[in-house]
Amino acid sequence: MARRSTPARRPAVTPVKAYDKAYFDRWYRDPRRRVATAADVARKARLVVGIAESLLQRPVRSALDIGCGEGAWRSALRAIRPGLRYVGVDSSAYVVSRFGASRGIRYGTFGTLATTVQDGPYDLVICCDVLQYVPTPELVRGLQAIAGVLDGVAFLEAYTTADDVVGDRSGWFHRKPAFYRSAFRRAGLTAVGMHCYVGDELRPMTAALERA
Repeated sequence: MARRSTPARRPAVTPVKAYDKAYFDRWYRDPRRRVATAADVARKARLVVGIAESLLQRPVRSALDIGCGEGAWRSALRAIRPGLRYVGVDSSAYVVSRFGASRGIRYGTFGTLATTVQDGPYDLVICCDVLQYVPTPELVRGLQAIAGVLDGVAFLEAYTTADDVVGDRSGWFHRKPAFYRSAFRRAGLTAVGMHCYVGDELRPMTAALERA
């Protein structure tokens, strides 16, 4: 008797996440699901600008916002420093098409920063709630690019397996805090607290107890 062959299993197909208008409506405008309000962003902007200006000993003049979405940080930063030069980078075709020209947003991914952003250096680099969605090889390239254009403070807000957070968990890379600490150090970024990091330019301005 011939043995019945078992049909080969088809590999699971992971749906491609669409960063379209519906995505931003769900996570940034729907009051039942949104992960941040304009007031939340404004408070973070005041914190980051204050830290950067304390270390730079002058007003911040430029900001690079990676994974900027619709550019919420742009208005928050310019409310503090109206003349600030803002450059946003996002991988959403919807965002770039709709807001690129009016809000200074260009198309790019975390891994292509070295070629997407060549007009630095920047006093501020913002990357808010992005890193946990980035594959490791791309993460390493992007952190190196950030270190290369950073003259001031980088605000790298990321979440790990040790955090109890709500929001978009699709496409997460579940990493421990030690992974990010090591990745930041290897890129030449020194932690100074509250998700803020400095590079070679400002490291001498920090005290030993500030550096994590």
